[in-house]
Amino acid sequence: MKKQSPIGRVFGLTYGSLGAIVLLSLLSLNIESPLPVWQQLWLQFGGAQASADPAQGSFASVYWQQAQLPRLAITLLIGGLLGVTGSLMQQLTQNNLTSPLTLGTSSGAWLALVVINIWFTDWVADYSAMAAMVGALFAFSLVVMIAGLRNMTGLPLIVSGMVVNILFGAIATALITLNSQFAQNIFMWGAGDLAQDGWDTVLWLLPRAVPVLAIFFFAPRILTLLRLGHQGAEARGLAVLPIFSLFIILATWLVSISITAVGMISFIGLLAPNMVRAFGIRTARNELFASFLLGSALLLLTDSLSMLLSVWLNTVIPSGVTAAAIGAPALIWFSRKKTQAQDQLSVSLTPLTPKLSVYTLSLIILVLIAGLAVSIFMQLNQSDSAWLWEGSWQWPLPYQWSLRWPRLLAAIFSGIALALAGTILQRMIYNPLASPDILGVSSGATFALVFFSLLVGSTIQTSQWGIALLGSGMVLMLLLALGKRQKFAPASLILIGISLTASLEAFVQFFLAKGTLSSYKILLWLSGSTYRVSEQHALLFSLAIGLIAGVVLLLARGLTLISIGRSFAQARGLATERASMILLILVALLCALVTSTVGPLAFIGLVAPHMAVLLGAQQVKAQLIIGSLIGACLMVWADWLGQTLIFPRQIAAGTLVAILGGGYFLGLMLLNRRR
Repeated sequence: MKKQSPIGRVFGLTYGSLGAIVLLSLLSLNIESPLPVWQQLWLQFGGAQASADPAQGSFASVYWQQAQLPRLAITLLIGGLLGVTGSLMQQLTQNNLTSPLTLGTSSGAWLALVVINIWFTDWVADYSAMAAMVGALFAFSLVVMIAGLRNMTGLPLIVSGMVVNILFGAIATALITLNSQFAQNIFMWGAGDLAQDGWDTVLWLLPRAVPVLAIFFFAPRILTLLRLGHQGAEARGLAVLPIFSLFIILATWLVSISITAVGMISFIGLLAPNMVRAFGIRTARNELFASFLLGSALLLLTDSLSMLLSVWLNTVIPSGVTAAAIGAPALIWFSRKKTQAQDQLSVSLTPLTPKLSVYTLSLIILVLIAGLAVSIFMQLNQSDSAWLWEGSWQWPLPYQWSLRWPRLLAAIFSGIALALAGTILQRMIYNPLASPDILGVSSGATFALVFFSLLVGSTIQTSQWGIALLGSGMVLMLLLALGKRQKFAPASLILIGISLTASLEAFVQFFLAKGTLSSYKILLWLSGSTYRVSEQHALLFSLAIGLIAGVVLLLARGLTLISIGRSFAQARGLATERASMILLILVALLCALVTSTVGPLAFIGLVAPHMAVLLGAQQVKAQLIIGSLIGACLMVWADWLGQTLIFPRQIAAGTLVAILGGGYFLGLMLLNRRR
C-alpha cells in the first residue's frame, strides 16, 4: 500500500475536520431546537408566516438566531483558539504535554477573574480580559521560574504547572467561600458554559482574536528554527528570548480572552495538537492550521455531548465539565505514550541533621503543645481584627469547650492520618513526591462522597466512610495499574495522578455548577473545614485513626523491607504482595476517614514525611512517628490560623494547608533545580 504524502495527510485531516464540523453543527443545531434544521433555514428566508404555527415559528426563529447560532459560533471560535494556543505552546517548549491547563495559565487567569469579580466589580466589563492575562502570565512566570528554561521539554515543567493549578485553585476556592454573596454567579462560568443569549460575546471575542492571524503569518518559520534547539536557532540569527516571550504573551492573551468569554475549558489545547501529530502532520504551519480546525471540531463534539446529556438527564451540564471528563483520560494516555521509566523528576532531601535527636523531637512536641494551648485558651475579642495581642488567655467556658475539642481532635488525627498515608506511599512506590492528594486518592473519596450524597439526598457530612473508602480504593488500584508500565517513575506517576484528579473533579464541578445552596455547602466541605465535626464523630474518628496508626507501626518492618527492594523483602521471607495489599488498604482507609470527616486536605501527606526526613527521621518507624507529629502540628496551627486571621470569619484549615503546602512543594522543586 502506497504511503500517503505529507500534503495528502494535511488535506485529509483538513477535509475530515471540516466534514466533522458540518455534521456536528447539524447535530448541535438539532438537539435543543424546537424545529428541525431544514425548517429553521426555511424560517430564516420565509419568515414566521412560513410555519403552520406562526407563534412557534416566531419563537423558533428568535431562539435559532439569538441562542443556537451564537452558541455554535462561539464553540467553533473558542475551540480553534484553544487548539492554536496549545499547538503554539507545545512547539515553543518542544513538549507535547504542554497546554494552557498543564502550564498553569488557565488557573492564573481564573484566579484573576475571581478577584476582579469580587473586589473590582466596576472593572469586570472593560478589564476582565486584561486581568485574566495578568493572572495567566504571572502563573506561567512562576512555572518557568520553578522548572527553569532548560527543563521546558521535560516533565518538571508539567508537574510545576499542575501544582500551580492546585495552589491557585485553593486560593480561588478560599476567595469564593469567603465572598459567596459576590461569587454565586461564577459557579457556572467556572465550569465552562458555552450557552449564549445573543451575539454580544461573539462580537466581543472576534476583534480580540486577531492575534491568531499574526501566529499564522509569522510563527511557522520561527517555530521551525526553534526545533533546532535554542543554540541552533541563535546560531541562525534568531533572538530566542524576545521571540519566545512575545509568542508566550500572544498565546496567553488567547487563553485569557477565551476564559473571559466562556469560562474554564480544559484539555482541548492539549488534545488537538497531539492528535494532529498522530495523523503525521509535522510542519509548523500545517500543525497550527490543523490544530485550529481539530480544536473547533473537538469542542463542538464536546458541546454536543453536553447538550445531549443535558436533555437526557434534564439538567444543565456545562461543556467544560464534559471536556475535562474526556480530556483527563486522554492526558493519561499521552503521558503513558510519551514518558518512559527513566523520565525522573529528581527531588533530593538532604537532612538538616544526620540523625534524629532528642532536641528535635522535643521541639516538635513543644510546637504541637503550643498549638494546642492557643487553640484551647486563646479568647479573641469581637473586633475588626484579632491578632494575638487583642485576645486574652483563659479557660474556655463549657459551651466554648464543647465546640473546640471536637475540631481539635479532628485536626490532630487528620494530620496524623495523612502523614502516615503519605509516608507509606512514598516508601512503597519509591517516589518522594507521592501523596494521597497529588496521586488522586483523596479525589476518589471526594467524588464518591459527593455523588452518593446527591444521589440519595443526604448531606455530605452524614455520608458513610465506606463510600469514601470505595472511591479512594478504586483510584489507588487504577493508579498503580497505570503507573506499572513506567515502573512508577516519579514524574509520570504524578502526572497520571493529577490527571485522575482532574477527571474526578470535573464531575464534582458539575454539581457545583448548579449554583444552589447545596452547591455552596459542598464547596465549604471541599475547603476542608473542621467546623462541623460533632463530638461523637470526633471521638469515633480519633479512635479509628489511632487503631490504624498502631497497625501501621506494627507493619513498619515490612514497609522497611519493601522500601529497600521487593526482591530483598522476598529473600527475607516477606510475602510482599500480601503486605503491599494490606498497606494500600490502610492508605485508602486513612484517606477515606479523613475525607468523610473533614473534607479533602492537600499536601499534608507530602509535606509531613518530607519534613520528618529533613529533621533526621530516615528510618521508616521514625519517619512514621515524626511525620505524624508534624502532620498534627500543621493541622492544629492551620485550624487556629483559619479562625484567627480574619476573625470573626474563618478560613478553612484545608484551604490554608493547601496554600502553604503548595508553596512548599514549589519551593522544594526550585531548591532542587538550583542544586
